[in-house]
Amino acid sequence: MSHPDPYGSEPRGWDRAERPVALPWPEQDLEAGQWSRRPTAGPELYADPHTRPYADPNPYDERGRTVRPDDRDRFDDRDPREDDEPGRYDGPPFDGPVRYDDDAGYPTAQLAPIGAEIAPDPEPVIEPEPPSGRRTKGRRRASVDRPATQQLGTGRAGRNLPAAIGVGLGLGALIVVPLVVYPLAFLLVLAGAVAVGMWEMARAVRRSGAHPPLVPLIAGGVLTVGLAWFAGPDALSLGLLVTVLGTMIWRLGDGPAGFQRDLTAATLIAVYVPFLAGFAALLAAAPDDGPLRILATLIAVVLSDTGGYAAGVSFGRHPMAPSISPKKSWEGFAGSVTAAALGSALLLWLMFEVAPWWGAVFGVAVSCAAVLGDLAESMIKRDLGVKDMSNLLPGHGGLMDRLDSILFAVPTAYLLLAVFVPVVN
Repeated sequence: MSHPDPYGSEPRGWDRAERPVALPWPEQDLEAGQWSRRPTAGPELYADPHTRPYADPNPYDERGRTVRPDDRDRFDDRDPREDDEPGRYDGPPFDGPVRYDDDAGYPTAQLAPIGAEIAPDPEPVIEPEPPSGRRTKGRRRASVDRPATQQLGTGRAGRNLPAAIGVGLGLGALIVVPLVVYPLAFLLVLAGAVAVGMWEMARAVRRSGAHPPLVPLIAGGVLTVGLAWFAGPDALSLGLLVTVLGTMIWRLGDGPAGFQRDLTAATLIAVYVPFLAGFAALLAAAPDDGPLRILATLIAVVLSDTGGYAAGVSFGRHPMAPSISPKKSWEGFAGSVTAAALGSALLLWLMFEVAPWWGAVFGVAVSCAAVLGDLAESMIKRDLGVKDMSNLLPGHGGLMDRLDSILFAVPTAYLLLAVFVPVVN
């Protein structure tokens, strides 16, 4: 069955006779005036379906704007100088083919007049992405001609391990040599450490807006340590009281603005640094075996730090306090306690003839106090928005970054050794 030809029975292709096609615009050979710019309404206007009230042979005015016939009168009699709309074309009329441009007044290429040459779309310019963060001071961006700066060896714990070991050995020698050669010289080392630690703390708390007076703090801290060395525990408390009162009186001279905030910061520094360090003076000033007590405490702290570092790097999987110190793990804490307990059990038995299990208790207590001291300073630094108290010690940060665990360990060691190894005289 044959389907009807949709094109009819007329011949196709070139054999088909030409048929006039009705154009949507008027023929150009019409007499002038037959087509006006604005058609007059009437019945003959709507006779032709191609003729509509808004049909116009030239829908653009002299300025290239698309307008309706009803709107022509508004623009024809208007002075071009009165046109102050931004982005409107004020140039000469489009008499011939022009090149399409975004600034010519056409929002899109489809609205360009017939015969206008359309410019191709420009290739998009890809801007380089800005760096995600500011480069650290002293570093440069790597390229083919300039390779990346080689950083010093940094361990998984975030330290420059060779520098940290070298500085640690130097600090250990600075403590051990005075204790062995001349114990009174250890007091000078302790006073200097207290002064530097208080300077670092005062410098750090200024980031929070507090300005504790540094001169009375350092003077009172050195006095507190000296009183503890020569006069015992009661003088240690007296030195703390004198430091706080002296700081208060000094601060009153600067006026009442921020007095409470500055005094609170000064009290925190006086308790945290010289008062806790005064227990090291009490340990070292013990008759007969004072240097041994200091050495036993420091060795227990070193064993705790070393065991925690080794266990944390090797087996650390579960964070201990991620909001305070993300790098501390429970595996590292177990390594700290184990190393300090085993080492102290042997050390106290050799030094003071204390039973090994009491020595292990001493090691566990000192290790827990050292970890708490480290976490306490980490919380202070995080609250202040600093990574290290200073950059005084390569590989360690500031001196307080090394004293944080010791400051909490010495009061614990003083109390336990006063029980396990009674002080003679």
